[in-house]
Amino acid sequence: MAPFLQNEFQSSDRVEEVIGLDLTLSAIAFYSNPFLPLMAANNVADCTRHFLQEARDTKRLKRTVSIPESIGSSATVYNGGNSDGSGGMGRTGSNGSFTSLSRFHFRDHILTYSKRYLAAEAVEEAAAEAVRMAAGYEENGVEEDKTAYGMRLVQLLIACAEAVACRDKSHASVLLSELHANALVFGTSFQRVASCFVQGLADRLNSVQPLGTAVGRVQLPPVMNIMDINVSDYDKKQEAFRLVYENCPHIKFGHFVANLAILEAFEGESFVHVVDLGMTLGLPEGHQWRHLIQSLVITTRGGGNGKKPCTRLRITAVGLCVDRFNAIGKELKTYAKSIGINLEFAIVESSLENLKPQDIKVYDEEVLVVNSILQLHCVVKESRGALNSVLQMIHELSPKLLVLVEQDSSHNGPFFLGRFMEALHYYSAIFDSLDAMFPKYDTKRAKMEQFYFAEEIKNIVSCEGPDRVERHERVDQWRRRMSRAGFQASPLRLLTQAKQWLGNNKVIEGYTVVEDKGCLVLGWKSKPIVAVSCWKC
Repeated sequence: MAPFLQNEFQSSDRVEEVIGLDLTLSAIAFYSNPFLPLMAANNVADCTRHFLQEARDTKRLKRTVSIPESIGSSATVYNGGNSDGSGGMGRTGSNGSFTSLSRFHFRDHILTYSKRYLAAEAVEEAAAEAVRMAAGYEENGVEEDKTAYGMRLVQLLIACAEAVACRDKSHASVLLSELHANALVFGTSFQRVASCFVQGLADRLNSVQPLGTAVGRVQLPPVMNIMDINVSDYDKKQEAFRLVYENCPHIKFGHFVANLAILEAFEGESFVHVVDLGMTLGLPEGHQWRHLIQSLVITTRGGGNGKKPCTRLRITAVGLCVDRFNAIGKELKTYAKSIGINLEFAIVESSLENLKPQDIKVYDEEVLVVNSILQLHCVVKESRGALNSVLQMIHELSPKLLVLVEQDSSHNGPFFLGRFMEALHYYSAIFDSLDAMFPKYDTKRAKMEQFYFAEEIKNIVSCEGPDRVERHERVDQWRRRMSRAGFQASPLRLLTQAKQWLGNNKVIEGYTVVEDKGCLVLGWKSKPIVAVSCWKC
């Protein structure tokens, strides 16, 4: 599998700016990119002809009119218009006029097309990177046929995504059939990730497909029968998640950095309280809190310095899995008692969206910290109301610290093709890391790919509205959201400890940790995977 570009996409902020524009098709279709010959083929060309002309006009405008010029004062920008508004509009000192834009405010029109141009560039850059990923560039090179095959697979994926976006069912059906034959579950790392996207594309097309027609869902190849398929879907997903936790550093890294930040907030306090949103994803052993309890004992008893030891710890689990939470709480209390910590465990049976401040019991003398591990992205909606209400509820609790761990990628853009390309780049990095850790036919690897990461991919690709819960966003976007909700950043100065953690846990070479404006980001070959940030009221 090819190493990824050192620079991640620079398009997320630009794509966010085009919210509200009528961009129903990807900009890939209107570039004569030599790597993407399929994009102008068959019925997709008919679907994109109008948008293609707009892109050409956009490039022409970008070359002739700069943004600063277009947003100047009205006295400078406009000239020659009739008093009734029906005349042409031109720029002072310019020989040309834009009579076709007479119904639009000149400045708004230029800005709109400039945003479309930026969105087009963003998706083209993503497509080019996807081509390079599948081409298999290595330092010592790869065989020419493998390179061509990888490029062909990328082209098929992008063309199929275009056809699905256009609801061109007949063309999408042909492409899905070819992809199903070539995106192998036990193939190269890119074939494996492509198989997950094929499932998502088939599901998306199926959701708009009338009953009784030929196009249906793409099924997994029979080779998947080597795994235990007799267990329930829930059991398969839970086992896959356990394997991800044990073998991939993503969640463990979040737990480690979160616990370091929590320990700093609890330093010198004897009565502390953690509210866990999602109860660390329901891991049955309560890994994060076992490590925190152990660290509290070490720091308060071994540090000295005349500070009060932590004698009372409260943990409140928020979520709907009450039976699982009860089992976790029972085990944690037994463990805490064995090392001399008085642990009180409470459960609030509620979804995050319905959670109220009064649901969580907080004592005046305790120090409160809120912990969210891969949870808040699930309440990010188009309207932003759901997330805002959750953040407002947390703010009313006045915690000393809010620890936020989230996937660092832009999978919540307003347009399907942009999300598709971002997700392809992000999960290709993850599957590349799995390829470095496991042999091709390892069943643990296949279970993680098909029953955990594939579920996320399918949700991003095939679902819309409230069904789409995997709405990952970049750390910059989280900064804006948290700031609007009244939170202030609490910079993490734990880069040295995080790098030591990678070495001590013998994490496979290729994973990196960097500091990004007070946040810590774990990445694979410099592609961001997970970001940890801290916030205070």
